[in-house]
Amino acid sequence: MADLIFPDGFLWGAATSAQQIEGGRHAGGRGESIWDRFAATPGKIADGSDTGTACDHYHRWRDDLRLMTGLGLGAYRFSIAWPRVQPTGTGAPNAAGLDFYDALVDALLVAGIEPFPTLYHWDLPQALQDRGGWAERATAEAFVEYTATVVHRLGDRVRRWVTHNEPWCIAVLGHEEGHHAPGHRDPAAALRVAHHLLLSHGWATAAIRREVPRAEVGLVHNYCPAYPASDRPGDHDAARWFDGFFNRWYLDPVFKGAYPPDAVADRVAAGHLPGPELPFVRDGDLAVIAAPQDFLGLNYYSRVVMEAGPDGRPRAVPPAPDTPVTDMGWEVYPAGLREGLARVQRDYAPRRIIIAENGAAYDDPVGADGRITDTRRLDYLRGHLLAARQALADGVPLAGYFLWSLLDNFEWGYGYTKKFGLFALEPGTLRRIPKDSAFWYRGVIAANALPDATAPQTQGDTRAFDQ
Repeated sequence: MADLIFPDGFLWGAATSAQQIEGGRHAGGRGESIWDRFAATPGKIADGSDTGTACDHYHRWRDDLRLMTGLGLGAYRFSIAWPRVQPTGTGAPNAAGLDFYDALVDALLVAGIEPFPTLYHWDLPQALQDRGGWAERATAEAFVEYTATVVHRLGDRVRRWVTHNEPWCIAVLGHEEGHHAPGHRDPAAALRVAHHLLLSHGWATAAIRREVPRAEVGLVHNYCPAYPASDRPGDHDAARWFDGFFNRWYLDPVFKGAYPPDAVADRVAAGHLPGPELPFVRDGDLAVIAAPQDFLGLNYYSRVVMEAGPDGRPRAVPPAPDTPVTDMGWEVYPAGLREGLARVQRDYAPRRIIIAENGAAYDDPVGADGRITDTRRLDYLRGHLLAARQALADGVPLAGYFLWSLLDNFEWGYGYTKKFGLFALEPGTLRRIPKDSAFWYRGVIAANALPDATAPQTQGDTRAFDQ
């Protein structure tokens, strides 16, 4: 049983993002975001939906706070919507927007839940995109102004801050592959975007510490370990390529002060760079990016298996037909979390690591008894929390775990078709319905330990989640 207990002070939380849950698109002076514009473009969102209402968290946040209290959360990781604070991305702040987050932070603290805000979770003000967005260095400068505005208002009560969530997704899915807002397909521009995101992280880290010297600051990266499909040298090189493209391009500058030379060479070979000298890097940039971090946030969902295709180019191998996958098509592979945490600690030695997101999309219906029995999610969470506990035993300085997500929400290009939440939303009323996983996670938090896998699963007292 001792192997299933987590250390005293281990931080248990849940995570959301503003664009995915808040709604209130035109409320309180909020400006347009790139995701508002992207979702309004026909064919971009799988179910044709948008985030005008989303989970209506903007109006129902007090109800959602009761859910968090019922879970016993120690922390809540949410994001602050830049267009709600600065509708055009620069200039005077929007008082109503700051008031919204001010009230949320105060209420969280009264409830004994630590606010753990992310300053940027993909919702760039459209006005900044109209001027070039993250491909322009000026957007990094604007981000620092926005950061200082938020921290000046909330920094007397918020002690831990995340600058950016998943720069890879912003750069690659948004600017190289076009699947996310703003929907561009320009690999060279995506590299500029990645650099400006990391640069703005470094600048913002300094700005936060100037405003609140004792604040803790970190970056969140979506870590995906790459495994070769076989012992063939070509498959090993394919795994190396993916690791450089997905992981090391974002972690090496932060912890080593340089972009990985092999990944730079890969980009040159692909024609995305004119040569090994990166034209978007100015003197002093890498030193700014490599400012010491108080923690590293890692989001882990699955692994990738890579091989060299018939033409020698790297490609991902789909999971075998009998392999468990989530509704996203992602392989359920808890061992990748333990191995990934160990690798990140070995190669980068962050002071502390926080699992900033981990969860699974499964669409389980409401039963005749009103209960949502999401057994597959329970199995997924149990396996990954066991891997996290094993990583602690391996010596990884793991300080917390944030489950993705509190609510079923707008899952970007998938719309509302992928459901990660501990709570479902009743169509029409948006009433929050707890899933079995909510009761299970509540028990984990209360015990600060994983229950024995052989213990019977019960729903528990539903009154904690009454709306």
